[in-house]
Amino acid sequence: MAGENTLLNALIGAVVAVVLAFVPFSPVLGGATAGYLQGGDQSDALRVGALSGLFASIPLVLLMMLLATVIPFLPAFGMPGSMTAIVGVFALLAFAVILLYSIGLGALGGALGRYIAREMDL
Repeated sequence: MAGENTLLNALIGAVVAVVLAFVPFSPVLGGATAGYLQGGDQSDALRVGALSGLFASIPLVLLMMLLATVIPFLPAFGMPGSMTAIVGVFALLAFAVILLYSIGLGALGGALGRYIAREMDL
């Protein structure tokens, strides 16, 4: 067990979530891994699970940065300016929803991982 190193446990959970990204609700698995490794009480597990979800969303942030560099040039490809604004707004809303999804499910997984560790007397 990795013990009380919160950042290391969150990073391990994020790697699990990213590697298992093809599995639905993979942030839960990453958060559960982090919460299981963390130990401590339920609030520690929630915190490390949420951090795991946040770290796992870094590839999404990089993708949104790439999209943010492309959206301003859409009018040059024939898309009207108003449509460009709508695409930008929907992209930001999608980004916010996916970020909340990742962090929320990571926290849920952290609580689940702590529950499993407690039931196994670890």
